[in-house]
Amino acid sequence: MRATPVAATLLAALLTPLAGCAQNGGAPASEGPATAAPGVPVVLTKSGGIVGLQDTVTVQPDGRWTRVDRGGASRTGQLSGADLDRLRHLATDPRLAAEATATVPATMCADAFSYQLTVGPTTTGYVDCPPQATPPPATAAVVDLLTRATD
Repeated sequence: MRATPVAATLLAALLTPLAGCAQNGGAPASEGPATAAPGVPVVLTKSGGIVGLQDTVTVQPDGRWTRVDRGGASRTGQLSGADLDRLRHLATDPRLAAEATATVPATMCADAFSYQLTVGPTTTGYVDCPPQATPPPATAAVVDLLTRATD
């Protein structure tokens, strides 16, 4: 899964307003508590496994989320303040764009779960096949956060 250099540049441009957040405890320099969010939805799709799972979680910039399974059943919720702050931080992590451009070898696992993460124009992902490769760290951190927070 790759993002073009143009997509990576566009992601950086969309998320640049948050660049000062890490230097100020998560809050933009001109504001109090963190209120900025990536201006784009974050979408995570988990698929595969023996039963053919297909779950998609979409998180809006304000933290509202919707989870839809392969049968079309949906659930909704709101990320906690701490989880939303963490997602904001991870969504602006420059490693995410770098991971999107990395070449990923084909997996030899059967019945493994595949994760596809989209933040704005950047799409990254991995197959959960531990013996073959370590998941990309920034992508895996977002997957772990959204899996826990929306279960």
